Amino acid sequence: MIIGVPKEIKDNEYRVALTPGGVQHLVTRGHHVLIETAAGEGSQFTDAEYRQAGGQIVPTAADAWSAQLVLKVKEPQPSEYGWLRSDLTLFTYLHLAAAESLVGAMQASGVTGIAYETVELPDHRLPMLTPMSEVAGRMAVQIGAHYLEKMNGGRGKLLGGVPGVLPAQVVILGAGVVGTNAAQIALGMGAQVTLIDTNLDRLRYLGETLHGRLNTLSSNALNITEAVRNADLLIGAVLITGAKAPMLVTRQMISTMQPGSVVIDVAVDQGGCIETTRPTTHSHPTFLVDEVIHYCVANMPGAVPRTSTYALNNATLPYITRLAELGVEAAIAADPALAKGVNTYKGHITYAAVAAAFGREYTALDTLLPIHSTDT
Repeated sequence: MIIGVPKEIKDNEYRVALTPGGVQHLVTRGHHVLIETAAGEGSQFTDAEYRQAGGQIVPTAADAWSAQLVLKVKEPQPSEYGWLRSDLTLFTYLHLAAAESLVGAMQASGVTGIAYETVELPDHRLPMLTPMSEVAGRMAVQIGAHYLEKMNGGRGKLLGGVPGVLPAQVVILGAGVVGTNAAQIALGMGAQVTLIDTNLDRLRYLGETLHGRLNTLSSNALNITEAVRNADLLIGAVLITGAKAPMLVTRQMISTMQPGSVVIDVAVDQGGCIETTRPTTHSHPTFLVDEVIHYCVANMPGAVPRTSTYALNNATLPYITRLAELGVEAAIAADPALAKGVNTYKGHITYAAVAAAFGREYTALDTLLPIHSTDT
């Protein structure tokens, strides 16, 4: 199969969809990999390394997008919509429930769009979202600590305090992968952490396994309101797979926070779980609402691309290999987990939450393509 890797063009996105090791893995299996020149530079992979791995460096984005299977990290940007076509399979993070214009472009083109974030195993784990959620959760705390410093506009609080001085209050909405990783780092830095979720069994487990100043709360409007009011750092870490994030924190709640407090909404990719959220970029990462600093960068792991690219490729490569070796439709038909990643197919929206987000028609994938019922 011919596989293309274009250079990412989203603002300050330095990740790349394949490492040289991933290229070598595919080439040794007889596949042809086209890498746009300089695609790996942001992650410190040179064109020479890709050539040594057996890849072909191509001079333009058009060359990379000409492949049968295109691998990316982030969703296509508007300037890339023209590359979408009916005989192309695109494998990347799509986050379509927060991107109606992209949904329209993908439907109109007939592209087969497989989203990393909705590939789902029988036990409901999300194998390709997990590594980036781990990165984002850990980053959220170090970014929050940075913006709490006075010279960065914050309250001037040290996250862990010192003997005789109280630590900062960190409130985390969601106890999934992002929330757990954020809690681990915040507790490790000595903060007072409140972790809020609807799943009491999950809270019970984390209460037993995480060590430090940890409080857990059942998610309801009253508990969230009180926790937000006392938060120095509020981290939104809520996920409903493939769907728009639920709005848990209102503008009124934000107005009760102290000036110089910090909000980091990791759920911004899916629309955000905080009413005052709007997507920002690494070039312009923050804005103020009621004197509260908001950091809502939609590609946080892009700031640590070397780590993120390796972590992502570890998770995606088995699926890429399967798509290349079996062919796209056969691979999808053979693997129900991969089939759940298919968001668009031949002009149809095949992921229910995406269709629901915009009131568009949903078509079950198994009415268009046979899907094996046994889990793999």
